[in-house]
Order: sequence, then C-alpha cells, then structure tokens
Amino acid sequence: MEWLSSLLTEHSVIQAVIVVSLVSAVGLALGKISMWGVSLGVTFVFFVGIMAGHFGLSIDPQMLNYAESFGLIIFVYALGVQVGPGFFSSLGKGGLKLNMLAMLVVLLGIVMTLGFHWFTGVSLPDMVGILSGAVTNTPALGAAQQTLKQLNDPAIQQSDLALGCAVAYPLGVVGVILAVIFVRKLFASSIFFKKSDEDSHKKTVVMGFLVSNPGVSGKTIQEIARQSSKKFVVSRLWRDEKVIIPASDTVVREGDCLLMITTEGDVEALTMLIGKRDTRDWNKEDIDWDAIDSQLVSHRIVITRPEINGKRLGALRLRNQYGINITRIYRAGIVLLPTPDLTLQLGDRLTVVGEESAIAKVENVVGNAVKDLDEPNLVAVFIGMVLGLLLGSIPLTIPGISFPVKLGLAGGPIVMGILVGAFGPRIHMVTYTTISANLMLRALGLSMYLACLGLDAGTHFFETVFRPEGALWVGLGFTITVIPVILVAAVSIKWMKIDFGSVAGMLCGSMSNPMALNYVNSTVDSDTPSVAYATVYPLTMFVRVIMAQVILMLFL
Repeated sequence: MEWLSSLLTEHSVIQAVIVVSLVSAVGLALGKISMWGVSLGVTFVFFVGIMAGHFGLSIDPQMLNYAESFGLIIFVYALGVQVGPGFFSSLGKGGLKLNMLAMLVVLLGIVMTLGFHWFTGVSLPDMVGILSGAVTNTPALGAAQQTLKQLNDPAIQQSDLALGCAVAYPLGVVGVILAVIFVRKLFASSIFFKKSDEDSHKKTVVMGFLVSNPGVSGKTIQEIARQSSKKFVVSRLWRDEKVIIPASDTVVREGDCLLMITTEGDVEALTMLIGKRDTRDWNKEDIDWDAIDSQLVSHRIVITRPEINGKRLGALRLRNQYGINITRIYRAGIVLLPTPDLTLQLGDRLTVVGEESAIAKVENVVGNAVKDLDEPNLVAVFIGMVLGLLLGSIPLTIPGISFPVKLGLAGGPIVMGILVGAFGPRIHMVTYTTISANLMLRALGLSMYLACLGLDAGTHFFETVFRPEGALWVGLGFTITVIPVILVAAVSIKWMKIDFGSVAGMLCGSMSNPMALNYVNSTVDSDTPSVAYATVYPLTMFVRVIMAQVILMLFL
C-alpha cells in the first residue's frame, strides 16, 4: 500500500489530478444529500476540499494555481454564454423594475460590507470573502482573488478571502430561505399574495371553444383578437367535420370549434367571448395530435439557423407563406405563447401544425439541424475564452485609482461570454450549446475551482473558525445575507406592490442562490419565481463579479 500512499501524497501531475478528482467526486456525491429540502450541490466540493486540506492533503502549488484558474475561466465563460442571450433583454422595460430592486440588494450588501470593515476592524479582503459567501457567489470570490494578485502586496494573505467565504457560505444558503419565510409570514395578509395567486394563471394551456356568441360569428380571427385584450393563438378550426389551419383573415362561423392556446387566467374571459368551452381535456401528455385529424400533422422543430436569432416571430410570416400554425414555443423548460411580437432565440423548439410538405419548408427556414446543437462548437468556446482573457488583460484607467485596473481572469471571460452569447449568432458565430453541455462545462470548471480553493483554504480553516473572530465572521455574513433581503422585500411588496412570487424569485436571483429558488418554487404555485430569477440573475452576477474587484481597488 506504500505505492498508494505515495501516489496521494508525493507531488506530481498524476497526484494533482487524482486529488482534485477525488475531492470533486466526493463533494458532488455529498452535495446531492438534501436536508429540509435544501442541498448544497456542487458547492459541497468546496467543503470537502477544506476537510482534505485540513488533514494535510495538498498538491503542487503551480498545479493548484493552474487548475484553480482554468476551472474559474471555464465556469465564468460558460456562465456568460448561458446568460448572454437574455442579458440585454432583461434590462428592458419588463425587467427594469426587478433589476433595479436586485441592484438595491447588491448595493446594500456592499454598503454593509464596507461599514462592517470600518466599524469592526475586520480587514477588507476578509470582508470581501465574507460577502462572497454571504451571497453564495463564488465567481465574485475568484474575481477578488485575482485582484489581490494584481495588487501584488505580500502583506495580504490571499487565502483569507476563501476562509471568509467558507465561513459565511452555509448560512448564506440557509439565510435567504429563512428571510423568505420571514417575509411570507410578515406579509401573509397582504393582498399582493392574492396577486401572486393570480399570476399562477399565466401557465400556458390548450383549450377548445365552441363558437356560439353572435358577437364573434362572421368576424375574422384578427378582428376577434382586436376585440379582446387577451392573448391567444388559434391552432386548429373544425368546421363540418373538417379541420383547417386558420389564418388571421379566416372568418369564424357559429358552430365552429376552435382549438386555442392561451393562459389559464384568460380561459374564462375567452369562454365568455367565444361562447362555450369544449369539455375535452387537451392538456394531457398522451394526446396523439397526428391522429386527431388525417390532413394535418404536428411536429416539433428547433431553431438552429443563427440568422433567426433575435427576430420576432411575426416578422418571419410563416403562417402566411406556408399555411402552418405555431402553437407553442419551448425555451429552457418554459412554454411560451407564440405571439407575433415574441423574440426568437437559437435553440427554441417550435410546435408546428400543418401539412407535412409545409412543415418541411418551415424546417428549411429555421434550420432544425438538431445535430448542429448536439455537437457543441468547441472552436467558439476556446476562441471565446482567449478573447475573454485578452479583454481581462486590458488595463483600464478609473478616476481615484492610482494604477490601471484589469477585469482579470474572472471579469474578462464573463464579459466576453455575455457578449458572445448575445451577439455571436448575429455575426454567424455558432455559440449555442445544449443545456446539458453548458451545465457540463460549468460544473466541470466550478468543481475544479472549488476543489483547489478548498485545498488551499483548508490548512487554516478550523483555526479561523474556532477563534473569537470566527464567530464574528459568521454573524457578519448572516447579517449581510438576511438584512438586504428583508428590507428590499418589504419595499417591493408593501410600497411597489409587486407580488410575492416575483419578489422571492428576484431575491434568490440577486443572491445567486438556486437552492433558495428550489424552496420558493415548492411553495409558490406558479412560474413567476423562476421568471424573476432569470430576469435579474445575469445583471446581478455580472455586477457582483465586477464590484468585488472595484471594492478592493478603491478602498484597500
């Protein structure tokens, strides 16, 4: 067994790979354990690394630095590519209010961090590490570490950031959940919880309607749509036992049966508008749509042509040119109502109803080359990371700072990832990867980074925790987690009249806390938390990574 002992303890390339792999494997396995509905996921790799470092397991410092840096680069770049397509649209009118509130959460955390630094005497690097753990944001921790390396001050212990993050992280995860529970209890009687129930009706459903209202008989579908404020799509129209694909100028007659896609909340209003509701359940998963009518078929096709990315559905004029109907659009597990003003993205899956030959023509228009998506374009990934590192190396002059500032290993790749994800398809750069491929890249990079980070921090972790300042760090981190969440929640619900589901999702996104989002989704019967989370996550992630660096550069 001596050879096995030497393989784990004597520094070499093989030993470094084995140690990092073992720490990652054990951490990922333990991260699946759920307690009270909460699990740490990949973050458990960090704590396994700390334990391994505490018991003396180490790897060559150069190998440690390389694996930690490369893992961080892969993770933040893949993260940027993921959030890129929705980054700039999240800043639009619909998400502006939520993003402003999320920025308020970020600002309060920064102010509290600086205040605690000045009033308690905890060093600024330690406080930045505590802030990163309190808001469960490891990319910000990596960015701050790279900034300290740029400062090149030997008096600064870079591992202090990781120690502060490790101490604050567990209560950072739990603290958001506890704060959300407190807010729910505090505002349980508020009418805005009822509004959250109304938002549960935004789920997309398929309903059948029998035309019996003389007010709509003899009108075109376009005229009916103008007459109603509700959004809907007419998928099929049955008349005299024949089915047709209706166009906007199709005239509706009494006795027609319309198969419509709408939202749950609009069903009653459309029933009053059209006449009667069909009693059949059209939302069962086992419906054979192709067997419903012999003339038409239903196919799901994928947008793979880069030039379609960013275009509005109505601008393609697919219904008018090919006589088909798009009934649903699937994006990241969410069903979207295919309205003409919906902006399409690469990877969207369209449910198309029409004749076989017409659907084949639509496939040529949007691509449907699923193989192109299943095989990630690694050339674009590596080029993007190179460009991100070049961007991170550009010196930037900021007033008040005596030396040039660089985005570094974390800031440069995440900015470039966002830009590539948002604008790459417009320059015919295939940047789309499947959700599983992107998750693989992110999980691989984050596991490598957290394993090395834990190994580095583990040597002095317990010495720090069991000192008097260790308890102080835990208290400061928990305060930074809970207070901004409660204050912004109160402002959002009480004064800005935003429903609880959106507020809870926004808070989870602003704190980069998917574990808390899982809890919220289990308690709110709608998809509003997930939508709000996705709306604020890109901007807050970007701002936290940049601000972690700016705080050190301005105040250290």
